[in-house]
Amino acid sequence: MDIRQLKAFVAIAESGTFTAGAVRVHVTQAAISMQIRQLENETGAQLFVRAPRRVILTEAGEKLLERAYSILREHDAALEEMAALTGAHRGRLRIGSASAGVSADPLPQILRELRKLHEAVETSVVSGTSEELVRQVLAGELDAAFVSLPVEARGVQTELLSEDYLVAIASPRHKLANQKVVSAYALAGEKLILGERGGNTRRLIDQFFAQAGVTPKVIMELSRLAAIKRMVAEDMGVGIVPLESVQEEVAKGTLVRWWIEAAQINWQLGIARLVGGYESPIHLTFITLCREHFQRPVSNPPKTKSKPKKKAANA
Repeated sequence: MDIRQLKAFVAIAESGTFTAGAVRVHVTQAAISMQIRQLENETGAQLFVRAPRRVILTEAGEKLLERAYSILREHDAALEEMAALTGAHRGRLRIGSASAGVSADPLPQILRELRKLHEAVETSVVSGTSEELVRQVLAGELDAAFVSLPVEARGVQTELLSEDYLVAIASPRHKLANQKVVSAYALAGEKLILGERGGNTRRLIDQFFAQAGVTPKVIMELSRLAAIKRMVAEDMGVGIVPLESVQEEVAKGTLVRWWIEAAQINWQLGIARLVGGYESPIHLTFITLCREHFQRPVSNPPKTKSKPKKKAANA
Protein backbone atom coordinates (compact mmCIF):
# COMPACT_ATOMS: atom_id res chain seq x y z
CA MET A 1 0.00 0.00 0.00
CA ASP A 2 1.49 3.29 -1.04
CA ILE A 3 0.42 6.94 -1.22
CA ARG A 4 -0.30 6.81 -4.95
CA GLN A 5 -2.69 3.89 -4.52
CA LEU A 6 -4.49 5.64 -1.66
CA LYS A 7 -4.81 8.86 -3.68
CA ALA A 8 -6.22 6.88 -6.61
CA PHE A 9 -8.67 5.08 -4.31
CA VAL A 10 -9.90 8.36 -2.77
CA ALA A 11 -10.21 9.98 -6.19
CA ILE A 12 -12.46 7.15 -7.44
CA ALA A 13 -14.50 7.09 -4.24
CA GLU A 14 -15.14 10.84 -4.40
CA SER A 15 -15.72 11.12 -8.16
CA GLY A 16 -17.75 7.89 -8.48
CA THR A 17 -16.01 6.45 -11.57
CA PHE A 18 -12.63 5.09 -12.57
CA THR A 19 -12.53 7.45 -15.54
CA ALA A 20 -13.08 10.59 -13.47
CA GLY A 21 -10.68 9.34 -10.80
CA ALA A 22 -7.96 8.80 -13.40
CA VAL A 23 -8.37 12.36 -14.69
CA ARG A 24 -8.16 13.68 -11.15
CA VAL A 25 -4.82 12.01 -10.36
CA HIS A 26 -3.44 12.51 -13.89
CA VAL A 27 -3.06 8.88 -14.94
CA THR A 28 -4.72 6.66 -17.55
CA GLN A 29 -7.78 4.56 -16.74
CA ALA A 30 -5.72 1.41 -17.22
CA ALA A 31 -3.11 2.66 -14.73
CA ILE A 32 -5.66 3.55 -12.05
CA SER A 33 -7.42 0.21 -12.52
CA MET A 34 -4.09 -1.56 -11.93
CA GLN A 35 -3.44 0.50 -8.76
CA ILE A 36 -6.83 -0.49 -7.33
CA ARG A 37 -6.26 -4.17 -8.21
CA GLN A 38 -2.93 -4.03 -6.38
CA LEU A 39 -4.58 -2.34 -3.40
CA GLU A 40 -7.35 -4.97 -3.27
CA ASN A 41 -4.80 -7.79 -3.52
CA GLU A 42 -2.77 -6.30 -0.67
CA THR A 43 -5.76 -5.68 1.61
CA GLY A 44 -7.43 -8.94 0.66
CA ALA A 45 -10.77 -7.19 0.27
CA GLN A 46 -12.96 -5.93 -2.54
CA LEU A 47 -13.18 -2.15 -2.28
CA PHE A 48 -15.72 -1.26 -5.00
CA VAL A 49 -18.82 -2.74 -6.52
CA ARG A 50 -18.95 -1.90 -10.23
CA ALA A 51 -22.44 -0.57 -11.09
CA PRO A 52 -23.50 0.43 -14.65
CA ARG A 53 -22.82 4.16 -14.25
CA ARG A 54 -20.72 4.45 -11.12
CA VAL A 55 -18.81 2.49 -8.52
CA ILE A 56 -20.07 1.91 -4.99
CA LEU A 57 -17.88 1.45 -1.96
CA THR A 58 -18.09 -1.86 -0.17
CA GLU A 59 -18.07 -2.01 3.63
CA ALA A 60 -14.30 -2.65 3.46
CA GLY A 61 -13.98 0.29 1.07
CA GLU A 62 -15.81 2.60 3.48
CA LYS A 63 -13.48 1.60 6.33
CA LEU A 64 -10.41 2.09 4.15
CA LEU A 65 -11.66 5.50 3.01
CA GLU A 66 -11.73 6.75 6.61
CA ARG A 67 -8.17 5.51 7.12
CA ALA A 68 -7.05 6.88 3.78
CA TYR A 69 -8.21 10.39 4.67
CA SER A 70 -6.26 10.22 7.94
CA ILE A 71 -3.12 8.84 6.27
CA LEU A 72 -3.18 11.44 3.51
CA ARG A 73 -3.67 14.27 6.01
CA GLU A 74 -0.62 13.11 7.94
CA HIS A 75 1.28 12.73 4.68
CA ASP A 76 0.45 16.29 3.63
CA ALA A 77 1.30 17.64 7.08
CA ALA A 78 4.70 15.91 6.95
CA LEU A 79 5.39 17.39 3.51
CA GLU A 80 4.42 20.86 4.74
CA GLU A 81 6.70 20.53 7.75
CA MET A 82 9.61 19.36 5.61
CA ALA A 83 8.91 22.17 3.15
CA ALA A 84 9.04 24.65 6.01
CA LEU A 85 12.41 23.31 7.09
CA THR A 86 13.96 23.10 3.64
CA GLY A 87 12.23 26.31 2.62
CA ALA A 88 14.36 28.07 5.24
CA HIS A 89 11.57 29.29 7.51
CA ARG A 90 12.42 26.91 10.33
CA GLY A 91 15.30 24.63 11.17
CA ARG A 92 18.31 24.19 13.40
CA LEU A 93 21.98 25.03 13.01
CA ARG A 94 24.60 23.51 15.32
CA ILE A 95 27.94 25.31 15.21
CA GLY A 96 31.31 24.63 16.81
CA SER A 97 34.15 27.11 17.18
CA ALA A 98 37.78 26.45 18.01
CA SER A 99 38.44 30.19 17.93
CA ALA A 100 37.41 32.43 20.81
CA GLY A 101 37.94 35.39 18.50
CA VAL A 102 35.36 34.05 16.04
CA SER A 103 32.88 33.36 18.85
CA ALA A 104 33.23 36.96 20.05
CA ASP A 105 33.28 38.50 16.57
CA PRO A 106 32.08 38.01 13.84
CA LEU A 107 29.92 34.99 14.77
CA PRO A 108 27.31 37.08 16.67
CA GLN A 109 26.96 39.34 13.63
CA ILE A 110 26.64 36.36 11.29
CA LEU A 111 23.94 34.77 13.44
CA ARG A 112 22.08 38.06 13.73
CA GLU A 113 21.99 38.38 9.93
CA LEU A 114 20.99 34.73 9.62
CA ARG A 115 18.01 35.30 11.92
CA LYS A 116 16.86 38.24 9.80
CA LEU A 117 16.64 35.89 6.83
CA HIS A 118 15.37 32.85 8.73
CA GLU A 119 13.38 34.14 11.68
CA ALA A 120 12.58 30.78 13.29
CA VAL A 121 16.08 29.27 13.06
CA GLU A 122 17.30 27.52 16.22
CA THR A 123 21.04 27.88 16.73
CA SER A 124 23.48 26.36 19.20
CA VAL A 125 27.20 27.07 19.59
CA VAL A 126 29.85 24.99 21.37
CA SER A 127 33.58 25.52 21.77
CA GLY A 128 36.49 23.10 21.77
CA THR A 129 39.75 22.30 20.07
CA SER A 130 39.79 21.80 16.31
CA GLU A 131 40.37 18.09 16.83
CA GLU A 132 37.36 17.73 19.14
CA LEU A 133 35.07 19.70 16.85
CA VAL A 134 36.04 17.68 13.78
CA ARG A 135 35.09 14.51 15.66
CA GLN A 136 31.69 16.04 16.43
CA VAL A 137 31.17 16.97 12.77
CA LEU A 138 31.97 13.37 11.77
CA ALA A 139 29.57 12.08 14.43
CA GLY A 140 26.76 14.26 13.07
CA GLU A 141 26.62 16.29 16.29
CA LEU A 142 27.58 19.56 14.55
CA ASP A 143 26.52 20.97 11.19
CA ALA A 144 29.63 23.13 10.81
CA ALA A 145 32.68 24.15 12.83
CA PHE A 146 35.26 26.93 12.70
CA VAL A 147 38.61 25.15 12.93
CA SER A 148 42.30 25.70 12.30
CA LEU A 149 43.47 24.22 9.01
CA PRO A 150 44.54 21.79 7.75
CA VAL A 151 42.10 19.07 8.75
CA GLU A 152 43.29 15.62 7.76
CA ALA A 153 40.25 13.59 8.84
CA ARG A 154 38.47 11.69 6.09
CA GLY A 155 34.84 12.51 5.55
CA VAL A 156 35.23 16.20 6.37
CA GLN A 157 35.39 18.97 3.80
CA THR A 158 36.92 22.31 4.69
CA GLU A 159 36.86 25.77 3.19
CA LEU A 160 39.45 28.46 3.90
CA LEU A 161 37.86 31.57 5.38
CA SER A 162 40.85 33.64 6.44
CA GLU A 163 44.60 33.50 6.83
CA ASP A 164 46.65 35.17 9.51
CA TYR A 165 50.17 35.16 10.91
CA LEU A 166 51.26 33.93 14.29
CA VAL A 167 53.10 36.63 16.22
CA ALA A 168 54.69 36.81 19.63
CA ILE A 169 53.10 39.09 22.22
CA ALA A 170 54.47 40.51 25.46
CA SER A 171 53.68 43.03 28.12
CA PRO A 172 54.76 46.64 27.52
CA ARG A 173 56.82 46.17 30.70
CA HIS A 174 58.91 43.40 29.12
CA LYS A 175 62.60 44.28 28.85
CA LEU A 176 62.50 43.77 25.05
CA ALA A 177 59.18 45.52 24.54
CA ASN A 178 60.63 48.07 22.11
CA GLN A 179 61.95 45.59 19.57
CA LYS A 180 59.99 44.60 16.49
CA VAL A 181 61.36 41.14 15.69
CA VAL A 182 62.23 38.16 17.86
CA SER A 183 64.05 34.94 16.99
CA ALA A 184 63.11 31.35 17.74
CA TYR A 185 66.06 31.14 20.11
CA ALA A 186 64.96 34.22 22.02
CA LEU A 187 61.41 32.90 22.30
CA ALA A 188 62.64 29.52 23.52
CA GLY A 189 64.33 31.31 26.39
CA GLU A 190 61.14 33.07 27.46
CA LYS A 191 58.45 31.78 29.78
CA LEU A 192 55.84 30.87 27.21
CA ILE A 193 52.07 30.94 27.67
CA LEU A 194 50.48 28.90 24.87
CA GLY A 195 47.19 27.36 23.89
CA GLU A 196 46.41 23.81 24.91
CA ARG A 197 47.56 20.84 22.85
CA GLY A 198 45.15 19.31 20.38
CA GLY A 199 44.57 22.40 18.25
CA ASN A 200 46.29 23.19 14.97
CA THR A 201 47.58 26.52 16.29
CA ARG A 202 49.56 24.76 19.00
CA ARG A 203 50.71 22.18 16.47
CA LEU A 204 52.12 24.95 14.25
CA ILE A 205 53.97 26.47 17.20
CA ASP A 206 55.45 23.14 18.29
CA GLN A 207 56.47 22.41 14.70
CA PHE A 208 58.14 25.81 14.43
CA PHE A 209 60.31 25.23 17.50
CA ALA A 210 61.15 21.67 16.42
CA GLN A 211 62.34 22.89 13.01
CA ALA A 212 64.43 25.58 14.72
CA GLY A 213 66.04 22.89 16.85
CA VAL A 214 65.17 24.50 20.18
CA THR A 215 63.08 23.38 23.14
CA PRO A 216 60.67 26.04 24.40
CA LYS A 217 59.95 26.63 28.06
CA VAL A 218 56.15 26.44 28.34
CA ILE A 219 54.88 27.49 31.75
CA MET A 220 51.14 27.69 30.99
CA GLU A 221 48.80 25.92 28.59
CA LEU A 222 45.43 27.66 28.49
CA SER A 223 42.28 26.80 26.57
CA ARG A 224 41.09 30.35 25.99
CA LEU A 225 42.82 33.05 24.00
CA ALA A 226 41.46 35.75 26.31
CA ALA A 227 43.22 34.08 29.25
CA ILE A 228 46.50 33.94 27.34
CA LYS A 229 46.32 37.64 26.50
CA ARG A 230 45.45 38.57 30.08
CA MET A 231 48.36 36.58 31.52
CA VAL A 232 50.77 38.13 29.02
CA ALA A 233 49.46 41.62 29.75
CA GLU A 234 50.25 41.00 33.42
CA ASP A 235 53.85 40.18 32.39
CA MET A 236 53.55 36.54 33.44
CA GLY A 237 55.19 35.39 30.21
CA VAL A 238 55.21 35.65 26.40
CA GLY A 239 52.49 34.33 24.11
CA ILE A 240 52.23 33.30 20.48
CA VAL A 241 48.86 34.06 18.90
CA PRO A 242 47.23 35.02 15.59
CA LEU A 243 47.93 38.64 14.68
CA GLU A 244 44.29 39.56 14.09
CA SER A 245 43.36 38.48 17.61
CA VAL A 246 45.58 41.12 19.28
CA GLN A 247 45.22 44.13 16.96
CA GLU A 248 42.99 45.95 19.44
CA GLU A 249 45.27 45.35 22.46
CA VAL A 250 48.36 46.41 20.51
CA ALA A 251 46.60 49.59 19.38
CA LYS A 252 45.63 50.37 22.99
CA GLY A 253 49.14 49.68 24.24
CA THR A 254 48.18 46.88 26.65
CA LEU A 255 50.28 44.41 24.63
CA VAL A 256 53.27 44.65 22.30
CA ARG A 257 53.68 42.54 19.21
CA TRP A 258 56.85 40.97 17.80
CA TRP A 259 57.21 39.48 14.34
CA ILE A 260 58.91 36.10 14.57
CA GLU A 261 62.15 36.19 12.57
CA ALA A 262 62.42 34.05 9.43
CA ALA A 263 59.28 32.15 10.33
CA GLN A 264 56.15 33.50 8.72
CA ILE A 265 53.88 30.98 10.39
CA ASN A 266 50.59 31.01 8.55
CA TRP A 267 47.50 30.37 10.65
CA GLN A 268 44.48 29.41 8.60
CA LEU A 269 40.89 29.48 9.75
CA GLY A 270 38.39 27.36 7.91
CA ILE A 271 34.92 25.96 8.24
CA ALA A 272 34.51 22.20 8.39
CA ARG A 273 31.44 20.27 7.21
CA LEU A 274 30.57 16.66 6.58
CA VAL A 275 31.31 15.42 3.06
CA GLY A 276 28.05 14.63 1.30
CA GLY A 277 25.97 15.80 4.26
CA TYR A 278 22.51 17.28 3.74
CA GLU A 279 22.57 21.07 3.75
CA SER A 280 19.33 22.98 4.10
CA PRO A 281 18.87 26.54 2.81
CA ILE A 282 19.64 27.70 6.36
CA HIS A 283 23.02 25.93 6.28
CA LEU A 284 23.82 27.33 2.84
CA THR A 285 22.88 30.87 3.93
CA PHE A 286 25.14 30.50 6.96
CA ILE A 287 28.09 29.46 4.78
CA THR A 288 27.46 32.40 2.42
CA LEU A 289 27.39 34.85 5.35
CA CYS A 290 30.65 33.39 6.67
CA ARG A 291 32.33 33.91 3.30
CA GLU A 292 31.15 37.52 3.18
CA HIS A 293 32.30 38.35 6.72
CA PHE A 294 35.77 36.88 6.34
CA GLN A 295 36.72 38.79 3.19
CA ARG A 296 39.16 41.05 5.06
CA PRO A 297 42.77 41.96 4.29
CA VAL A 298 45.51 40.61 6.55
CA SER A 299 48.51 42.68 7.64
CA ASN A 300 51.78 41.46 6.22
CA PRO A 301 54.87 40.97 8.38
CA PRO A 302 58.05 42.82 7.43
CA LYS A 303 60.61 40.94 5.36
CA THR A 304 63.69 40.55 7.54
CA LYS A 305 66.86 40.33 5.47
CA SER A 306 69.16 39.81 8.40
CA LYS A 307 69.05 38.33 11.86
CA PRO A 308 68.49 40.61 14.84
CA LYS A 309 71.43 41.75 16.86
CA LYS A 310 73.16 39.20 19.02
CA LYS A 311 71.85 40.84 22.20
CA ALA A 312 68.23 40.27 21.14
CA ALA A 313 68.89 36.71 19.99
CA ASN A 314 70.46 35.74 23.31
CA ALA A 315 67.77 37.38 25.46
